[in-house]
Amino acid sequence: MIVARLNGIARRHGRRQLTEAETAAATAELRTVAGGRGDLLAEVAGIGLGFYEGRPEELRARTEAELCRLAGADESLIPRWTEEGRRRAEAARAPPFSRPGRAPRRS
Repeated sequence: MIVARLNGIARRHGRRQLTEAETAAATAELRTVAGGRGDLLAEVAGIGLGFYEGRPEELRARTEAELCRLAGADESLIPRWTEEGRRRAEAARAPPFSRPGRAPRRS
């Protein structure tokens, strides 16, 4: 639930260019909700970076990730989560029948 809240906060603030004061408020909000969990901030940052890489939303994802970094994301974990975001993006692009563990649909 915390990751979902963090993601929502980052997305809300990452929609546009923020002023210095708005950036400070956004990072304070993220920091408060994260409660010192830099690992969760890294998850939000990395998943967004990987999932939206090469897509129109990439700039917004970079802004969101920067907010997470400023709020105290564990930098060492972001690359691992970025790779997971790429994996999730690839899975989302795959046709349903190619997803492992899913039985083919019967007509």
